[in-house]
Amino acid sequence: MARTVARLPAGSRITDYISLGVIAKTFPVSKIHSVLAATGTASVRQRDLPAHVVVYYVIALALYMQSSYREVLRCLLEGVQWLLDPSATVKVAGKSGISQARTRLGWEPVRQLHDAVVKPIAVRSTRGAWYRHWRLVSLDGSTLDVADEAANDAAFGRPGASRGSSAYPQIRFVTLVENGTHVLFGSQMAGYGTGEITLAKAVLANLRPGMLCLADRQFFGFTLWNQARQTGADLLWRIKKNARLPREKQLPDGSYLSRIYPSEQDRRRQSNGVKVRVIDYCLDGVANAEPIYRLVTTILDHEKAPAAQLAALYHERWEIETALDELKTHLRGARIVLRSKTPDLVRQEFYGLIMAHFAIRGLMHEAALKAGEDPDRLSFLHAVRVIRRKLPRFAAIPPSAAAHLS
Repeated sequence: MARTVARLPAGSRITDYISLGVIAKTFPVSKIHSVLAATGTASVRQRDLPAHVVVYYVIALALYMQSSYREVLRCLLEGVQWLLDPSATVKVAGKSGISQARTRLGWEPVRQLHDAVVKPIAVRSTRGAWYRHWRLVSLDGSTLDVADEAANDAAFGRPGASRGSSAYPQIRFVTLVENGTHVLFGSQMAGYGTGEITLAKAVLANLRPGMLCLADRQFFGFTLWNQARQTGADLLWRIKKNARLPREKQLPDGSYLSRIYPSEQDRRRQSNGVKVRVIDYCLDGVANAEPIYRLVTTILDHEKAPAAQLAALYHERWEIETALDELKTHLRGARIVLRSKTPDLVRQEFYGLIMAHFAIRGLMHEAALKAGEDPDRLSFLHAVRVIRRKLPRFAAIPPSAAAHLS
């Protein structure tokens, strides 16, 4: 699809909207150099676009999905010039030069930077991030459209439609979200044909003791539950209301203890079972509510987490829907397709998108702490204004020499 060259408003640069200092503070150049060295992708000679600048460019690209490649690069380099040396000449590479630089970098260093830096950020004083001593996180998945290119179609596939197939290939991703801050972490992506359960197996490795993970019923199964439980995190997952869970012990709060089994044969023999606590509840007076909701949890002691509180808490899982909406609509832009034309650059762009969201959410969290507010009360547009007020006075992307910023 042809893309109309779009420019930012006259006289504006990327530092007018998203401070380079915020991105550089979130992803320090020292960490980037470390990842580049570990992956063997550091620039071996000075180029117009050194590898560490390309990393920042990939993140900036995600912030301006509706602007052309060259326009984003121009704004990025002008921002660097403004921060470091206003007299330096800005030389903007052409589209092919940008693509070559991104191809040289590849997607693996960007993924490794994501894995090393993108983590939960809530502290004890973060409002809405905790239930008692547990850090609240949620598990979910979604899809993103990518450029309609033969290579992307072959690598990722596309969903079916009533007539033929979808207009665009798609990638599928699964992620965890820190409920209180909307930080997406542990994200894994693959082609559209890869199931969410398959991706979740890798994502759940990011759970830690002290977390309470919420998930909807499509994720529940003995194998995935056991894998998540073995991380040391506690779980509160919805399951199908017709699941066979015999009452082994009734608890005073209305919940009861039961067991889940890896197979029907194990169930009949009552072997290899894992104890769970079951919570059944209704939402009276709520329009379109289902007749009954059923949750299972690893928290077996009803005094540590009463059933009524867990039932109310489960609906915090919808925080991940808000976070995904931020990623797919407010940050990416409605009806905007990931623009990269090759599978490796799609993967690179995806992780750049996640990291851009993380940088913004990090600053929103910082602002919420200072104001004593719940981060949920800050909108993305407000976050941009906060970032403008925090315009940095330090070098965001230190080059080996000022001339090599061009």
